[in-house]
Amino acid sequence: MRVIAAAAFAGALGGCATVTRGTTDQITVNSIPAAAEAQTSLGHSCPATPCTWDVSRKAEFVVTFTKDGYESMQIPVATRIAGSGAAGFAGNVLVGGLIGMGVDAATGSTLEHYPNPVVATLAPLRRSGPADRSGNRRGLAPRRRDVDRLHTPQAVPTS
Repeated sequence: MRVIAAAAFAGALGGCATVTRGTTDQITVNSIPAAAEAQTSLGHSCPATPCTWDVSRKAEFVVTFTKDGYESMQIPVATRIAGSGAAGFAGNVLVGGLIGMGVDAATGSTLEHYPNPVVATLAPLRRSGPADRSGNRRGLAPRRRDVDRLHTPQAVPTS
């Protein structure tokens, strides 16, 4: 009787997404420019992009990118039902039954992460340059009062 029960259980798992897809997903992170530090809200980290992590298919998280001279950026990573995950879950109707469906639901094996790969385009920090002779900083617009003074019509004396 135990052999039959074990065979039935193994057959039930054979058609489910947990067996065909696994319970983790590989997440690739990259940045432009490369070599940014990346950390997730789950505790994964890498000192320089690009890198890849194994993450539970059920986990939703945020990736934070940092690099000297650039603004930090956060990108949320969500989950959605994958096409192949849905097919594995549907296979439970034929082979796995309720046990396989329960296992798939519990492990999140029908899910995939989005976006994957996670790519951050980092913006350079704005730095003020040295002042030129007019008192304006190079590369920056004049201060508001300078603009007003330059564009305010001058009174013309009447005789």
